[in-house]
This record gives sequence, structure tokens and C-alpha cells, in this order.
Amino acid sequence: MAALSRPARLAGLRLPVTGADLLRPWRDGLLRCMPQRLRRWLALRNPRLVVQPHGDDAQLLLQVGDEREPIGGLDLRTGGSLVSLLAHPPKRGWRETWLELPAERVLLRHAALPAQVEDNLRQVLAFEMDRLTPFTSSDVYFDARVVGRVARGSKLDVELAVARRDAAADWLDRLREGRSPASRLVWPGAWPGANLLPREERAKRPRFGSLLTQALLALVITLLVAALVTPLWQKRRALELLDAELRRVRGAATAVEDVREALERARLGSVEVLNRKRDHPRMIDLLRELTDILPDGTWVQTLNFRDGEVDIRGESDQATALIGMLENGPGISAVSFRSPVMQVASTGQERFHISFAYARPEAE
Repeated sequence: MAALSRPARLAGLRLPVTGADLLRPWRDGLLRCMPQRLRRWLALRNPRLVVQPHGDDAQLLLQVGDEREPIGGLDLRTGGSLVSLLAHPPKRGWRETWLELPAERVLLRHAALPAQVEDNLRQVLAFEMDRLTPFTSSDVYFDARVVGRVARGSKLDVELAVARRDAAADWLDRLREGRSPASRLVWPGAWPGANLLPREERAKRPRFGSLLTQALLALVITLLVAALVTPLWQKRRALELLDAELRRVRGAATAVEDVREALERARLGSVEVLNRKRDHPRMIDLLRELTDILPDGTWVQTLNFRDGEVDIRGESDQATALIGMLENGPGISAVSFRSPVMQVASTGQERFHISFAYARPEAE
């Protein structure tokens, strides 16, 4: 294992990404935003047992958040469950077990691979293992991550971590026999999400934890959707309120406009009435004019006035001369007999029926 003591670096692997891997950055960012007490409370509900082997012995650490506490030891020669070996086992136990190999047991290398193999990097890496390392893919546990692109994007820079199977196989078997199989094989300073164990050898998390994770994921998605939809709903609600207020104000404006038009019509009507009253001749002026014009011996029996036309009936001893007299009167025009003059035998006077147009005389 002398070759493994050199932390050489390798790049260029893209492994299948799970839902937990996708949500891990969000989860970590959310945890960093939480108060210290809340982070501590969540960490206490998800403790982790870390096994650090050194030869045939291992130290057991209980990790809560970023803090680790020694809780006992383990060796390959002693059987039984891990809980039975602890003098003071944790009250809540632990959610998962990590096997943390010493750093000198893990080979780190960087390699450049063509960008065309990005979708099948794990298969390509397993095929190229004997070229990239002194081992074959069947002899090692490995994991990798894509660090970046080089050569103007034509190649992938991949970091590869490799550990011999015989360095971890006995401890993995011991953990299975101790009823706490390892779900992750890591090393000190491993990148976030690193796991040398192949997916088929990882311990399955309890179903309850999976359901809880799914429920929390559904809750996060629901809250995210609510956070995105709520502003849109609020804006739509505000728009509806503004639209209702606009309709109300528009209705009020229409009513005001109708009242204004009605007032204008009333004003014009009153002005028209005043104009007509001003232009309409006064009857007292007409009677005064007739009194001054008609000679003595003339009697007016009926007088009708309508739309500027005057119709008079009466008797006079000089009825034929009335036409000329009336035509000289101010405001009088179009004087004519409506019927022939008739002699009244009983009085000796002439009965007349005259009509003429009368307008208000203009002021001198």
C-alpha cells in the first residue's frame, strides 16, 4: 500500500445523481440559515455512528452535527452487536453508520477524460481503472466527482478516490454482523457526498426515515411552490380589487356626467324659457296699442293671441278704416280681414273680424 500513501489526484467522473444529492446543497444552505438551537435539535434527531479503524481495532464516535464524541471501541476479534459493546449506548441510537478509512488508505488522483463520455463516466472509469491506478475495478472501492472542464471544454477534469477492498471488507462484514451495516465509506477530508461503497452494498435506511424524508421533501416543494405562487396570487388579487375600484369610480363618473348633462339641459331649457319670455310680447302692451289705435265707436268683443298672431272680433262705425290704422301700430304687421265686413241692422255699425301679426316692438 505504499503507492496509496501518495495523495495523487484524478479528475473526470460523473456518477449517477440521486434526489438526495440534488437536494443536499439546498438542505445544507437551509441548515446554515437556521438558529443554532434548531440546528442542534435537528442534529440530535439524526446522529451518526462513525467507525475509525486502525489495524484490528476501531474507535466508535457518535457524530451530532459537526461534533464528534467517543462512545467506545471495536475490534475484529469480538462478536456481537455494536450496542451490546457500549457501556453507555446513546438513548436514541444512531440513524446510520459511516466507516471512515485512514487517509493513507485512500488514493486520490486527477485525470482528464474526453467530454463525450460524460454520460457514462462510471463505466468508463471502471474500464480504465487498471490504467489510472495500479488496481483493477474489481479490487477497489471508488468514487469520483467532476471538478471542471479543461482544453476549452473538450475534456473533463475528474477527481477519483480509490480504496482497496481488502482494506475495508473485514470491517464492513463486522458492521453487518454487529447489526449496524455501513451506509457510507469515506475518509478524512472527503468531499461532500463522497461514498466509496457501490450503491448495491450500501445499507438501506429505515422505511420510516425514507417516508419522513419524502414528506419533508414534499413539504419543501409545497412551500417553494407557495412562495412562488403567493406573490402572483397577491398581485392578481390586488389587480382584481383595483379593477373593482375602477369600475366603481367609472360608474360614479358616469353618474356625475349624466347629472352634469341633465343640469346642462335644464340650464339650456331655463335659458330658452327666459329667451322666449323676453322675446314674447306682453299682452298689456298689445292692449295699450289697440286702445290707442282703435277709434271711438269701436268695440272689441273677442281677442285671441297665439304664436304671435292676434285675432280680434268686434263692431265699429268705421270698420273698413281699421286696416290702415292697425298697420301703423308699432309691432303690428300683416293686417287683414278674416271675413267680410257685415252691417248690423240693430245698431247701424259694422261687424269686423281682423287678424294680424304682433311682435314685441324694438326699444327705441
